[in-house]
Amino acid sequence: MTLWLTGLSGAGKSTIASLLTDRLREQGLAAEWLDGDELRRALGQGLGFSREDRFENIRRAVYVAGMLNRHGVISVVSVISPYAEMRDYARQSLPGFAEVYVDCPLEICESRDVKGLYAKARRGEIPSFTGISDPYQAPVSPELTLRTAEQTPEESVNELWSWLAQSGTLTKLNK
Repeated sequence: MTLWLTGLSGAGKSTIASLLTDRLREQGLAAEWLDGDELRRALGQGLGFSREDRFENIRRAVYVAGMLNRHGVISVVSVISPYAEMRDYARQSLPGFAEVYVDCPLEICESRDVKGLYAKARRGEIPSFTGISDPYQAPVSPELTLRTAEQTPEESVNELWSWLAQSGTLTKLNK
């Protein structure tokens, strides 16, 4: 299975993905967290932030997630994946795909930005920055939406865990 966490920079994707991966492992499940920033550093060298380069980065993430899945590892992927077509590609390519929209208002994401990326983007120093000078197409019908402005990361992980249990996914994963 692949749990695909999508949302704006600063929405809480990485924090939730890290906590969720830890919980899955505590339950004896093989799980790996694929973080967008880490993937870009390790596998996306030479890629920029054009639409085409962003899509290529997603293709690479899908490839790695699929390879892990084939070996019985749950992939927890935290990537902005701003365009619906990117997430549709991931859904079509990965059996057991579940889209989790980490929904957080832009102003909250900006207030959480310790790296100052949003400020740089607003000054024009970072071109094609998602949510500022490049669009983010919010998912229309994700399997789950987490509203991180209203929840702690732990509450978001608990909600995601409950969804996994209620959907029967945890039972399938434990077999």
